[in-house]
Amino acid sequence: MLLYLNYEEIQALRAGAHACLDRDTGMGERATVLAPSMRRAAVEALLPRFDGDLSVATLDELREVLMGITAIVERLRAEMQAVVLEAHPAHEGAVAAYFDFAHALVVQARARDMVAEMEALLELVTEGAVTQEAARSFEFPD
Repeated sequence: MLLYLNYEEIQALRAGAHACLDRDTGMGERATVLAPSMRRAAVEALLPRFDGDLSVATLDELREVLMGITAIVERLRAEMQAVVLEAHPAHEGAVAAYFDFAHALVVQARARDMVAEMEALLELVTEGAVTQEAARSFEFPD
């Protein structure tokens, strides 16, 4: 299945991913503490994929993508709040931070919707609850 991304969403996700992984800033250190190694690994795996729509083959893969996007959204939310409190809500930096956060938030919502759709399809096809094995092995076409 494809998780469609527009240009602004890709740029926001890239910026957020770099912020999550950046250890050279004070905020980067805090983000490392807040984001366990699995979430950090999910962000690291996603960053090179932010060059267009994301193709995901399995529910398990999409869940990992969602984990990385969620870490990015949380980081962008924290940055937006910090800039608003430092400057002013109408400050250029605050407005830019808001748009990065909002674009990433929309992608997170689409990814959550896709997870729900994939789970529903798996339940229909397997005639039962989604198992870890089914989430890992059942492939969805693009």
